[in-house]
Amino acid sequence: MFDNKKYLFLIGVTLIVTLGGLLFGFDMAVISGAIPLVKDQFSLSATLEGWFVSSALMGAIIGVAISGELSDRFGRKPILILSGLLFSVSAFGCVVASSFSLLIVARIAGGIGVGIASNVAPLYISEIAPAKIRGALVTCYQLAITLGILVAYISNSWLLSVSETIDPSSISTFLSYVVIEESWRSMFGIEIIPALTFSIGLLFVPESPRWLFENDYKQKARSVLESFLSPSSADKEMSSMQENVEKERNTDISYRDLFRPGLRKALFIGIALPLFSQFSGINTVIYYGPRILNDVGFDINSALTSQIYLGTANMLFTFIAIWFVDRKGRRPLYIYGTIGATISLFFTGLCFYLNAIGSVFLLLSVLAFLGCFAFSIGPLKFVVASEIFPNKIRGRALAISIITMWVADMTVSQITPMLLESINTSGTFWFFASFCLIGLWVVYKYVPETKDKTLEEIQEIWKSDRETVQENF
Repeated sequence: MFDNKKYLFLIGVTLIVTLGGLLFGFDMAVISGAIPLVKDQFSLSATLEGWFVSSALMGAIIGVAISGELSDRFGRKPILILSGLLFSVSAFGCVVASSFSLLIVARIAGGIGVGIASNVAPLYISEIAPAKIRGALVTCYQLAITLGILVAYISNSWLLSVSETIDPSSISTFLSYVVIEESWRSMFGIEIIPALTFSIGLLFVPESPRWLFENDYKQKARSVLESFLSPSSADKEMSSMQENVEKERNTDISYRDLFRPGLRKALFIGIALPLFSQFSGINTVIYYGPRILNDVGFDINSALTSQIYLGTANMLFTFIAIWFVDRKGRRPLYIYGTIGATISLFFTGLCFYLNAIGSVFLLLSVLAFLGCFAFSIGPLKFVVASEIFPNKIRGRALAISIITMWVADMTVSQITPMLLESINTSGTFWFFASFCLIGLWVVYKYVPETKDKTLEEIQEIWKSDRETVQENF
């Protein structure tokens, strides 16, 4: 399909863009170590503490809302660069913020960067990737998110350790201030390094060939394709895009079209997958992770250290998705992973119901759920959602999908304490298991196999509206 030089260039571009995923994971996880320190620093009430945590989430929703329209209008590359700059501004702002209000502004800016990256990065990767390896390359974005989460956990633990052991006289006054006196500033500030790397690296990546083609930059689109593919493969991609453009020459696809027969099924899938992803209970499992590890006898010095175990498992299991998503397909991984998640959540709830919280079975069931989520539900929502929408509206339609993810995330965060109080821990895990079961039915009934298909071929599925979702399972 392509020679080694072109393949290495494709991988290099993918790695640069997936730094947006690393920043996404880091920015959302770094706050776990900063919360108690910021709370003490500014004497926060429970309401302000909640606002500190949720401000970045609000920014993420804003970022997704604007990213679809902006990326469709101005291109994927400049909007990704914008997200990198927002990550940099946010990290620097958190270091120098002189008041809680300025800290919130910096967190919102970072959240907007997260929102943009969570939409445009997987979109861009799906548009440059050859069909044969598109699933693996888009899954690399989810891997980068898990790596970002792990890096945040490790850096938080390390910086806290440094702040307690380093001699203030051995470093400058400013470093003493941000590393020792108010160490939470360095936790946020270390993000400047990957953020600047991301922003600078993006200067060397090409624009999406499909965006270029849709906007009548056909020669540039061919040039980009030939930097990844052999001339014959590039010709095939160009012909496929040209055929698609001719079919839509006199049509102006809008949001309204997403609700018409065919495309509304794609919209339903694009909304359902991220919705069920968040209602799988992944955040609840991560919340209980440190306690679970301590209950089964791990020698853990702090909650920050215990998070590293779960973060490592989350990242390692994602490699399964990268390895198999283009070999076995999206549907089998999604179905088997969701079955495993449902069963493991049921047994997790059972362990709590039987008060077996010190049992190794509780740890195994939690790790089993985390593994099933990491190789299926977590990454594949990005893979499928980035593939199923028409070229002309892909950025805006994918934004709807990602906004659903963030709103569902916020909803789960709000209802989890109420569930724990009203139906206890066991009932809470069974509640999430029931949503996994519903998600399994949705995937089995509605999600088609998209393995080895070009984006234009996938679009034809919705036009004909005659797909049979069981055929490749």
